[in-house]
Amino acid sequence: MENSGSPPGGAAVAALGGPGGVRGLVRFLQLSPGRCLVDGAVSGLPPGPHGLHIHEFGDLSDSCNSCGGHFNPDGETHGGPQDQHRHAGDLGNIWADSEGRARFRIEDTRLKVWDIIGRSVVVAEGEDDLGRGSHPLSRVTGNSGPG
Repeated sequence: MENSGSPPGGAAVAALGGPGGVRGLVRFLQLSPGRCLVDGAVSGLPPGPHGLHIHEFGDLSDSCNSCGGHFNPDGETHGGPQDQHRHAGDLGNIWADSEGRARFRIEDTRLKVWDIIGRSVVVAEGEDDLGRGSHPLSRVTGNSGPG
């Protein structure tokens, strides 16, 4: 649901924690009605690419299992952050260095801070194929594995 009448400047913060000591902080800042800055740092990850997604629910009672699917208010298929057709919550991949740390700064045109408050931020175990793979989950989750 778009709230184009809300002013720029909305902000939100997500604190991440997961199995194996994964920890992080992601900040969201609405720069303008059409641009949201997503800035974060995550540690404790296996080196390499990891999908980054906003999920439908903020329910963390059963880890990622209770978060629902990717935030998808427009009923789109999974895609990459630059794709015309994608879930609003599809933010592509972040890369963890050899010490398991990932730092990222993304400007997104689909996310609106006021639409994601109360939802969850999930870092996937593996690389998001951005909906371009041949696996059946490619167009649903990017086949990136569990969060």
